[in-house]
Amino acid sequence: MKKKYFYKLTFIAGAGLLLLLGGCKKFLDQQPITEVSAEMVFKDVPSTYKAIAGVYSRLVGDAGFGIRLSLYYTVDTDEMQGPTGASDNDRRDIARYIATSTNAQLTNPFNQLFTGIEYANICIANIPKMAMYNNGSEQEKKQLRRMYGEALALRAQYYFQAIVNWGDVPAHFNPASVDAATNPFPVRTDRDTIYNRLLEDLKTAADLVPWRNEVAGIGDQIDERLTKGSIKALRARIALFRGGYALRKDGTMKRGSDYQTYYQIARQECSEIIASAQHSLNPSYKALWKDQVNARAVADPNGELMFQASGIGASGAEDTKLAYYNGPTVGSFGNKSINVLPNYFYLFDSTDQRRDVTCAVYNVAADGATKVGQAITAIVDGKYRRDWITNPVVAPTNAVQYFGLKWQILRYSDVLLMYAEAENELNPAPTAAAFNAVNQVRRRGYGKPINTPDATVDLPSTLDKNAFFTAIVKERSLELGGEGVRKFDLIRWNMLAAKIAETKATLLAMSNLSAPYNTLPIAMYYKNNSTADDATLWANSFYKTAPTATPAGTTKVTWFSAAINTTALSRYATGFTTGKSELNPIPQPARDANFNLSQNPGY
Repeated sequence: MKKKYFYKLTFIAGAGLLLLLGGCKKFLDQQPITEVSAEMVFKDVPSTYKAIAGVYSRLVGDAGFGIRLSLYYTVDTDEMQGPTGASDNDRRDIARYIATSTNAQLTNPFNQLFTGIEYANICIANIPKMAMYNNGSEQEKKQLRRMYGEALALRAQYYFQAIVNWGDVPAHFNPASVDAATNPFPVRTDRDTIYNRLLEDLKTAADLVPWRNEVAGIGDQIDERLTKGSIKALRARIALFRGGYALRKDGTMKRGSDYQTYYQIARQECSEIIASAQHSLNPSYKALWKDQVNARAVADPNGELMFQASGIGASGAEDTKLAYYNGPTVGSFGNKSINVLPNYFYLFDSTDQRRDVTCAVYNVAADGATKVGQAITAIVDGKYRRDWITNPVVAPTNAVQYFGLKWQILRYSDVLLMYAEAENELNPAPTAAAFNAVNQVRRRGYGKPINTPDATVDLPSTLDKNAFFTAIVKERSLELGGEGVRKFDLIRWNMLAAKIAETKATLLAMSNLSAPYNTLPIAMYYKNNSTADDATLWANSFYKTAPTATPAGTTKVTWFSAAINTTALSRYATGFTTGKSELNPIPQPARDANFNLSQNPGY
C-alpha cells in the first residue's frame, strides 16, 4: 500500500475510537462522542469511560467473538467439528484446515483485533497524561487508574487472540499516528517478545484494577468490566501459552527451554486468585449456563464468569450470533453449525452432569418447547441454546439472529485447572493442592458438594505426574468443551496432530461398531411430546444396548451406524497438516497493505 493511503487509514482508525457509539452491554451504553481531539475525549472520568467502552466493543460483532473468533476458528478438535457441506473457501474450509490466504473469513477478524489494539493504544497513551490522573480526587484517580489497567489488559487479550490464530504479528504498542511516521510497514515480531511485553503489562494492570469487592468502593458500578481477578487469570493463561509449544516460522513446533518460568507465573497468579476468595464455582453447572449465561443475567453472585465478551445492538457490529449459528434449532430458525463429535459425547461418564449441558441431543419443534431427538451425528454444542434464552424469552416465531448473549472468555473453573496443571508441572509429583483444585471442578461437574472430598468422583490420589497431566488434559475438555479453548490447549501441549489422528481412528471404529463400541445402542428412543432438555428426554440409556422393540410413546432415532463415517469422519479435519495447520494463513489483503508481512509456513 502506498504510504499516503496508510496514513489515511491510520487517521481513520484513531478517529474511529472517538466516534464510537461505545458499549458492550447496558453498563457501557453511552452517547456518541463527536469531538476528535484527545484533549476533549480524555478530559474527565465520564468521557474516558466512553473511550474504554469503545475498546471493549471490539471483542464482539461478527468479526470478533460474536461468531468468527468463537465458532469459526475453534474447530475441528477432538470435541467439536464445523458445519456440513462442500468446500467453500469460507467457514467450512477454516474448520477443516484447508483455508487459504484469500479466504474471506480471515481478513475482518484480523483487522478487528488490530483495531482493538489501536483503540487500547490510544487510551494507554492518553489516560496517564490527564491532569485528573494524578491531581484529581482520590475517587477520580482510582477510576482512571482502573481504566488504564483495563486498556492494558484488553490490548493483551487482542494480541493473544492474534497470536494463537496467526503466530508472529507486528508489534504495535503506540498509537498508529506515532508509529506510522517512523515504521509504517512493520515486520512480524517473534511472539515470545510480544508475550513478554504482555505479561509485564498485565502485571502492571493487576495493580491498577480493583478486586470485585472493591469496585463499589471506588465509585464504579458492579458490572461486567475487568477486575483484578480477571486480569490475573488472563496473565496466567498467557503465561501458559508463553511456556507452551507453538508453530515457529521454520515450520516446527517448539517451546523455550525456560518454559517453567512461565508455569511459575501461571501458578502464582492462579494461587492469588484462589486465595482472594473473590471468585467461586456456581454450585450447579447447568444453572451456570441455563440460568446465568442464557438467562442474560447481569449479576454473577459467584464471580465464576470472570471475563465475558458482551453483545448488544442486535446487529453484526457489536452483538453475537451465539445460539443462532450454534446450538439446537427452534423450528426453522438456527444453523446448528457446530456438531459434537461422537467420541467426545462418550468421553463423559454417564453421571457427569456436564454432558447434557455441553451436548444438546435434540432440536426444538416450532412450538419452541417440544424436543425432537437427534442421531449422534447431528447433536450440537449446548452451552448456548435459543430455547434456554430468557429475560426476555425469544419467541419461536422470531427470526432475529442476534440475542445479546455473552461469550465466556475466562471462567473460575479454568483458573482452578490452570493452577492444577502448573502445580503439577513444577513438582516431581502432583501435590495435594493440585488434586484439590481439579477435584473441586470434578465435584461440581458431578453435582456433588464442591468442598467435600468424594471418592466416587475425585481423582485417585495414587496418580503420578504423567497420569495427573493426562487427567488434566481430559478434565479441561470435559469442563470447557465448546468454549473455544480446546484447539489452542492442544497446540500449546503439542498434541493437536495426535488428537486429530486419534479421533479419526475412534470415529472409524464407532462407524464399524468395533469393540468397545459394539455394546452401545444402535438406536435411541425419545419420548414424544417431551419438553425435557437432558437425558430424561430418552427412554433408553446411551450406554447400553438398545431395546429390541420401540417403547410405547417414543420415536426411534438411528444412533450408531455407518453414518458416523459418511457424515462426521468424511469432513473432519480433512486438510490438517502438521507444521502448517496449527496457524491460519496471514490474510492476503493484510499482506497487500504491508509488503513486509511474511506468510506462515506451508501457505
